[in-house]
Amino acid sequence: MNKDLRKTVIAGNWKMNKTRPEAKALIDEIKPFAAGSGCEVAVCVPFTNIETVVEAVKGTDIKVGAQNVHFEKSGAFTGEISADMLVETGAEYVIIGHSERRQYFGETDETVNKRVKAALAAGLVPIMCVGELLWEREAGITEEVLARQIKLDFAGFAAGEVKRTVIAYEPVWAIGTGKTATSEQAGEACGLIRSVIAKLHGKAAADAVTVQYGGSMNAKNAAELLAQPDVDGGLIGGASLKAADFGEIIKAAGK
Repeated sequence: MNKDLRKTVIAGNWKMNKTRPEAKALIDEIKPFAAGSGCEVAVCVPFTNIETVVEAVKGTDIKVGAQNVHFEKSGAFTGEISADMLVETGAEYVIIGHSERRQYFGETDETVNKRVKAALAAGLVPIMCVGELLWEREAGITEEVLARQIKLDFAGFAAGEVKRTVIAYEPVWAIGTGKTATSEQAGEACGLIRSVIAKLHGKAAADAVTVQYGGSMNAKNAAELLAQPDVDGGLIGGASLKAADFGEIIKAAGK
């Protein structure tokens, strides 16, 4: 982390979990950990939980986000949610291009680009996910994969828009598998992402953008991962559903 240059963000991705009563109960457990934490804490929850959680976090510094957004403002897009609709619910963050969305629901770099633009235009903070597959890492092309994704996902963006986006590096081989990149691997990949941004949008944008690690960060490995200078927080999956574990990650980020 480098808090002198950029914001540290710990964001929970609840995925398809928690009813509204369960969501409120979990938020009540998380609140003490988030108070005065020294980092920004966000929870990205299912659409049905957003308004419940927004109400539950009132009076705290916890931010609320969604897990997806459509790139059009309205229209015949059954099952989709627009950025303006999310803003109306009180959401401030939105995850875009998560590996599960790319793998199971046909997300591409083109649609990620459009969704990030729509989110920024509405005033949301996008958490844009990038990362390589296992065979791509084993083939030694992690750098090329990340550079391609950053170039395409930010195509047509101004430096100011890049600065307002949080990037989550999620090695796809470490999502939900229990495998985790070593702290050195995570730091190196986040550094590669920053170097690509510097080439495209300048050093000021690269220094300002928050780059999270999103591959099975947990209570045990958070401190080591966050000690890397280019790792500015985490996009937390399973551990965000356990208040004590999420709290330990928040503590590590607050140091």
